[in-house]
Amino acid sequence: MPHSPPSVDLDLRLVRYFTVVAEHRHFGRAAEALHVTQPSLSRQVRRLEEQLGARLLDRTPQGSRLTEAGEVFLPRAKALLRSAAQAAAHARAAAEPSRITIGYTTGLIVTPAVRELRHRHPDADVQALHVAWNEPREVLLDHRVDAVVTRLPIRTDQLHVTILYDEPRVLVVPLGHRLAGKESVTLDDIPDEPLLRVPDPDWNAFWRIDPRPDGSRAPDGPLIEDFEDKFELIASGQAVAITADVGHNRLRPDLTAIPLHGVEPSHVVLATRTGDRSRLVAAFRKFAQAHLTGPRPAEPASAPPPPSTSREETERRH
Repeated sequence: MPHSPPSVDLDLRLVRYFTVVAEHRHFGRAAEALHVTQPSLSRQVRRLEEQLGARLLDRTPQGSRLTEAGEVFLPRAKALLRSAAQAAAHARAAAEPSRITIGYTTGLIVTPAVRELRHRHPDADVQALHVAWNEPREVLLDHRVDAVVTRLPIRTDQLHVTILYDEPRVLVVPLGHRLAGKESVTLDDIPDEPLLRVPDPDWNAFWRIDPRPDGSRAPDGPLIEDFEDKFELIASGQAVAITADVGHNRLRPDLTAIPLHGVEPSHVVLATRTGDRSRLVAAFRKFAQAHLTGPRPAEPASAPPPPSTSREETERRH
C-alpha cells in the first residue's frame, strides 16, 4: 500500500517573502519592499526552504536566481497566497455583510459615489483604496477590493465591467517642445516622437497607439515601472506621452497637454467580480453610473460663486 507524502505546514508569511524575492530577483530590493532587513529576509527564506526540503533561490553577483525547484514552486506559491486571501475575504464577507472596499486608480475620483453609498447605507463600512495602475484585476480577484474604478485596457475575463464615461486623449510634451502651443495634434504630427512604455503589451498598444492605423510602429521611449517617473522623463525631453485629459491644470509647470485628435478616447470603467451578488456592490454600481460621469470643466477664475443648492444636487454635480 503506497505511503501518503508527509504533510508540510507552510507559513504563509514565509511564502509571501519568497514571492517578493522572486519578483525582484534581489534580496536587498525585496527587503526594502517588505520593510524588513536583508539578513532577516534571508533567514526567513531559508526557513521556508527547510520546510519544503528544497533550495528555491541561488544567489548570483547580479542578485538572486530561481532554482528549478523555485521555478516550480513560484506559481503554486502565488496561487496559495491568492487562495488564502480569498478564503479570508469570504469569511469576512460572511461575518461582516455590510463591508465594501472601493478601489480607484490615479487621476480618477470616486468620492461622489462613495459618499452616496455611505449616505444610503449608514451602517455599512465603506472604504476607498488607491490601486496601482497595473493592479485593478489582481486586487479584485484577490478580494482586496470589491469594486474598482479604472481605465481600460484591462483583462476582463472573470470581471463584470461597466463603462462609466469617456475621456479625450492628449499629448503631453515639455514646454519647449516644437508642438507646444498648438491647438491640437494628430498622429501624423508625431511619427518619430519616442513614446514612454510600460511592461504591459495591452496598455502599450492602447496608450502608445501601437501599431498605428497604417501599420507602422510607435517609436520606443524609455520603459517605466512607476507612473511618477513619467513626467520627469517627459520634462527632460527623453520622450512624450499620450494620456487621458483629466484637467491638466494639475500638470507640472514645465509640461503642457495638447488635444490629440483622430484617436479613440480613453474609457473609464467600473469593474467588479463576475457573479458577485453583494447588495453593496450592486448599490455602488448604481451610484457610480449616476455620479461618476467625467470631470467637471474648469470654471473661469472670474466666474461668480454658484447659487446654493440642495445636498443631493451638490453631490450630483462633480
